[in-house]
Amino acid sequence: MPRLAILHTAAFLVDVFKPLVAQAYPGLDTYHVVDESLLQDLIRHGTSEGLNRRVATHAILARDAGASVILFTCSSTSPAVEIARRLVDIPILKIDDPMAERAVGLGRRIGLVCTTASTKAPSEALLRDHAAGKGRSIEVVPVLRSDAYEARLAGDQTAHDRIVVEAALDLAAQCDVIVLAQASLAHLGPVLQTRTGVPILTSPALCVEALAPWLLRSDQPRPTTPC
Repeated sequence: MPRLAILHTAAFLVDVFKPLVAQAYPGLDTYHVVDESLLQDLIRHGTSEGLNRRVATHAILARDAGASVILFTCSSTSPAVEIARRLVDIPILKIDDPMAERAVGLGRRIGLVCTTASTKAPSEALLRDHAAGKGRSIEVVPVLRSDAYEARLAGDQTAHDRIVVEAALDLAAQCDVIVLAQASLAHLGPVLQTRTGVPILTSPALCVEALAPWLLRSDQPRPTTPC
């Protein structure tokens, strides 16, 4: 039976992903790991060799724990995940890959809402990579609202949500599709879909759906040699 390891940099995402995975794959052997220090250090200092090594170590430990598929749910760790992919012999999925693939197929002008600076560049790069892979030309219109992140840290979820909604509504007038770059924004997707005339994309449900072929492929014996 396949085993799924889900690695988070925010503790609340465990409660987001547990029901999604349980509903999509009843009985799947799944476990969650939370390392909040990764996102904290990315926000404070940016990426570094040491941080890349820590992300890769999480992937190696997951593989050693018997995981057959790994999902990283933090957009900001996207560059480090590319390094980890070279060090383990099991699939590693980025949370935003399915969302980016969907976005570039829906329009040329893509609005991107972020609340942390550490997410903005990786998310833009991921969209451009997927567009290039499909031979499409896109324009990314990013909006960074760090004040929303600060409000959430201060416990003011209402202010956080208001700021994000305002940013997305502004983008809706000029974009073909809007991407909510972080899983922490996903709960606003239905509200924004109702209030705008453009597709609103969020990552959790899309990435859980995209796990299916990888889990099916991994439901077979795998090498036991160490990484």
